[in-house]
Parts: sequence; structure tokens; C-alpha cells
Amino acid sequence: MWKKSLALLFLFMLLLLAACGGDDQDTGGKSDDGGDSDGGGEDTVEIFSWWTGAGEEDGLLALIDLFEEKHPDITVENAAVAGGAGTNAKAVLATRMQGNDPPSTFQVHGGAELNESWVAADKMTPLNDFYEENELTDKFPEELLDMVSKDGDIYSVPVNIHRGNVLFYNMELFEENDIEVPTTLDEFVNVLEQLDSAGVVPLALGDKESWPATQIFENLLLATLGPDDYRGLWAGDVSFDDPRVVEAAEHFQTIIGYVNEDHASRNWQDAAQLVGGKEAAMTNMGDWAKGYFSNDLSLETNQDFGYFAFPGTTEDFMVITDTFGLPDGVENPDTVKEFLSVLASVEGQDAFNPLKGSIPARVDADTSKYDEYGTDTMEDFQNSNLTPSLAHGSAASEGFLTKINQEVNIFVTQQDVDQFIEKLKQAEGEL
Repeated sequence: MWKKSLALLFLFMLLLLAACGGDDQDTGGKSDDGGDSDGGGEDTVEIFSWWTGAGEEDGLLALIDLFEEKHPDITVENAAVAGGAGTNAKAVLATRMQGNDPPSTFQVHGGAELNESWVAADKMTPLNDFYEENELTDKFPEELLDMVSKDGDIYSVPVNIHRGNVLFYNMELFEENDIEVPTTLDEFVNVLEQLDSAGVVPLALGDKESWPATQIFENLLLATLGPDDYRGLWAGDVSFDDPRVVEAAEHFQTIIGYVNEDHASRNWQDAAQLVGGKEAAMTNMGDWAKGYFSNDLSLETNQDFGYFAFPGTTEDFMVITDTFGLPDGVENPDTVKEFLSVLASVEGQDAFNPLKGSIPARVDADTSKYDEYGTDTMEDFQNSNLTPSLAHGSAASEGFLTKINQEVNIFVTQQDVDQFIEKLKQAEGEL
């Protein structure tokens, strides 16, 4: 009896060894070292972003759907973290990057946010060869490629363009009060006064987080300095005690007097909702607000809401671009590049941007997929002076932006121009 039992045990051990061993064809796509093989069906790409709101999440999911359609063997992990302007996501990302646990690819604004935070820290892999292989170098404006490059190397792929110097307005309120769209700062102040006298909240602001107010200030800087000297601020060629910066601060003080009283308890969506609901006339917000008006509030472009360039900046375009790159140390760089290829393609950008409310970063997109706002913005993008946004991390270092946001928050409350200018001057050392 014991001999029969021993034989059965021996047979079981043989079967177990066969199951654990086997040749490479039976490993389910795994290589001998346990890693994924080049053709493995279990590859995963983790896409890290802060796109969780209306419009932006729709755009991201459309992009993911397109990628999965083209690469059904690659699993996508949508690692989006909620929080206005990426505040929460950026904190999570910093922890992961510093802990050498990068996501496969992550959303980052082109300019200083990319180059000073991650490229300068040797956390990103150059993509020059990727651009050449995919014939991308002539598909984006040169000024835009400069924003995703450092020391001659390209480090990320722009998926979209948002415009920061745009005002959205309730068309019915403008018509009822005989308001003409202002093109200069003086005309803008007159419109604010006219609306206020009519009992209408002139400008909706939601600065529960301080960046929406900083965005107003950066547009005033562009209006008073012009594009060349605006860029000169961040290069150290123009000082923050320049009389034109003082002029921008004085206009800022005036404009803050015409915003909704509860601005500090609202976010940008709440402010946009005031405009959509005819409770306020205008709001200055990046054109992700267009996606919010269309997708979340079901409003029609040029019927329910209109748009115009921030007064004094009609020939300029404040660029905010979301980009994705290849972090150093990821286990599957080839898989990440497959995602970047889809993101960089005309098809990918046209799947994403109409839902997001942005326009494609490529200059050869299909304009038929965009409404009048989109086509107007595409034309402006290709024919305007492009300038980097301070409020969204493109123009200056994170340390400088943090201080400016703090000082803007104080200024909105105290409205002391002299103190504000002094603090801006003190912060120049962070540039």
C-alpha cells in the first residue's frame, strides 16, 4: 500500500514541476527574468493626470478609448487625481517622483513646470528620436517646442492648447444692457462700471484657490507690458517695479472692486456657473471653461455665451499646454511611447480636444471637428504672439509662482498696490 502511495506522490511532483517549468512559449508572454516581453499581452501604461472634471475627463476617456482600440494588448490604468488646476495631483506626483516611483507618463504644463521641476532634476528621458521617428518636429509651432525643450533636447509631447487671456460672457446680459465687447483696458473698466450700475455682477471670480486671481493679473501684465516685455519679466530683463507693472496692479485693484462678494468661497466652476445662470456677466478663465459651458451646463457657443480676448491683448495668446513625457526609470518605455504616439497623432488630438474645450497642439488638425470657438482659437493660435502663462506654471519657477499666488491672495483682500509691488520685487530672486 505504501508503495502505491509513494508512486502517486512521485507522479504528483512530476506534474507540479512540469507546470512550474515549461518552455518560453508557455510563460504567458513573460520572459525568463519575470519581466514583460516585448510582445507581452500584459503590458500596462499608467496615465497620471488631474483630469476628473466635466469635459476634461470626457476628453481623456476618448483618448484612452482610441489607444485601447489601436493597442488591445496594452492595459491602461487611468491614475487621475482630482483637484483644481492639479493642486492635489502635483503633490502626489512629487512624492512619487522623489521616491523613484514614477507613473508611466504624467500630465505636466509645458515651460518651467516641466523644465525646472523635472528635466533639471534629471527625471525625464529626451524624446528627440521619438519626434524624428514620428515626423513630429514640423507639426508643432517652434515657440511651443521651445516650451517642452531644454538645452536642445525635447522632453514631452503637447496634446492641447488652452488660451488663458479670454473672457467668456453671458450674451443675453450684454444685449439687455447694450454692452459692446471691450478691446482696451479703459473700455473694460467702463463696461464693468456700466454693468455694476445696472445691478449686474460684472465679473465672476472663484478664487478659493488663488490661481484664478493670478490669471487675471498675468493678463493685465501682458496688456500693459506687451508680449516682449511680458516675457522679459521671467528672463529678468524687466523689473517688477517697472511703472507698467504698477499700472497693471492699479488696474487689478480696480477690477477686483467689481467681482462677486463671495468669490473667496467659490472655485472657477462656480464662477462660470454664475455667468451661465445669468447671475454675472463675465468671467476670465482658461478655455477649459468653454468645455464646462458646453458639456456640463449644456450652453450653446455664440448663442448663450460669447468670448473675447482679454482687453489690451487682442494680438496675443497666453499659452497653457498640457503635455506628457517619458519619466526616467519606467519599466516599459516602449509601451509608453506607443501611448505618446497616439496622443501626438492628428486622430488622438482630434479625439481629445473637442471634448476638453481646448484646441490641438498640432497645426494640421481637422478643423471640421471643432465649433466656431475652436476654429477661431486655432486661427488666433497660429497668428498671435505666443506668451507663457504664469498662473499655470509655464513662465516661472514653482517657488516664484507659490510666492506670487500668496501675494495675489493678500492683495485681493487688502488691495495695497505699494505693498504688492514691494513683495513682487522681493520675489524676483526666485526666478
